This record gives sequence, structure tokens and C-alpha cells, in this order.
Amino acid sequence: MKKFKLFLLSIFCLFLFSGSIVSAQSYGLDETISEVPAYQAQANENYDETFVATKVGDMIGLVLSFIGVLFLILIIYGGISWMTAGGNEQNVEKAKTIIINAVIGLLIVIFAYTITSFIGNQFTN
Repeated sequence: MKKFKLFLLSIFCLFLFSGSIVSAQSYGLDETISEVPAYQAQANENYDETFVATKVGDMIGLVLSFIGVLFLILIIYGGISWMTAGGNEQNVEKAKTIIINAVIGLLIVIFAYTITSFIGNQFTN
């Protein structure tokens, strides 16, 4: 019975978290924005694909997104482990340790990003 419930839960999560391809319609906002000269100048000035800082920023954003997804997976895994522990104190402690370590890791990453961002802004100014 437990395996069947776990199977149903996994199927539910599969459908819940599976993304469907959506073809949204354009209502002309892109064309309108592209006709505004101030926006064109600002967009070209602020985002230069050949600039090294832009590429580094894109890579940092990609890594932080991956870490966020990893954090979410660890929290979900720890929560499910805790819920399915069935009163076994050793499994509950293991789940608590997973959750606490995931939160500590996320805080370290956030502080590292904050420090790096601050130092980068000091050098560019």
C-alpha cells in the first residue's frame, strides 16, 4: 500500500512539475518597445554580449539558478524523508540534517554572491 501511494505521489508530481510548451501570442509590445529610441539606446548600452563582465554575469546567474534548483531538491528530499520516517528517530535526524545542511549551503552561496557583487560594484565605480 505504501508503494502504491508513493507511486501515485510520484505520478502527481510528474504531472505537476512537467512543463508544457506554450505558444503565447504577441500583442505588439515588442514592436512598440523597439520603436522607442531611448529604450534602444539603453538596451544596447547596458547589455553588450562581447563584454567580459556580461559573460561572467550570465555564467554566475546560471550557476546560481542551478544551486537554487539543487537547494529545492534537497529540501523536498529532506521533507519527504522526514514524512516517511514513520517515527524512526534515526531517519528523522538524518532528514533534519539534510534540511539544515541545505539551508546552510544556500546561505553561504547568498553571502558569497553578496560579497562578490559588492566588490564588483566597487571596482566598476
